Amino acid sequence: MSINDRDLVIEAAAAGAAVVRSQYGASLTRFEKSAGDFATTADIEAEKAILDVLRAARPDDLVVAEESGRTGTGGNGRTWLVDPLCGTLNYAVRNMLVSVNVALRTGTQVVVAASADPFANEVFWTDGAGANVRRGGVDERLTPSAESRLVDVNLDPPFPNERVFRAARLLADQGFIERFRPRVVSTTLAVAWVAAGRRAAYVTDGHLRDSVHFAAGIALCQAAGCVVTGIDGQPLHTGAGGLVVAADEQTHAALLALVERAAG
Repeated sequence: MSINDRDLVIEAAAAGAAVVRSQYGASLTRFEKSAGDFATTADIEAEKAILDVLRAARPDDLVVAEESGRTGTGGNGRTWLVDPLCGTLNYAVRNMLVSVNVALRTGTQVVVAASADPFANEVFWTDGAGANVRRGGVDERLTPSAESRLVDVNLDPPFPNERVFRAARLLADQGFIERFRPRVVSTTLAVAWVAAGRRAAYVTDGHLRDSVHFAAGIALCQAAGCVVTGIDGQPLHTGAGGLVVAADEQTHAALLALVERAAG
């Protein structure tokens, strides 16, 4: 291995981000998937760029990618999770709020991960020991902060816990309105922003184990020292599922109480 996993995950995410950036504003072919979801030529080509980087350096690893699915042998316990363009609808209508996510899982643990912002030219990354952002080749340690009181809430389906939790109900709760300021950016770039101190928290429903969308952001937040649980406060990927990631214990506790109250 001539390149270590940390540098490889950064290189792969940056390669995908370069494609996303280069195709912004172009006429994009849409490929319908299911339930109103779609991919574009930018998704496909960004994923190819990422996979080319990974395959050249780690030909024996398994890759699970948003558009092409599972490829590789996977016999060595190493799995790359690839989301080439998180925020496709944003991108298709020329909104720059998107991210490119790449993570490596060995066994059950994500050991390196990167989430790239193609338009800010930032790559948020972790090697498990800490979380950083790279700009212009310079790394800066990420420091979570709840000072902004901004909380991103994912309103996109599916909602497996809709009988007890709906994000829309949380947003309408008077206690939420009094304490926090909601944001909806519709991309997992917002998860990385919690690690960076640009958001106080992020909340979503859903089954997130091995999610190509969320694996990188969750790993970043855990490495940065955020509080990360399911929407019911249970350890991640247990209980009801979903995600509450907060900059500190106080913000996390307040959101869990609001989620419980919104459930009735």
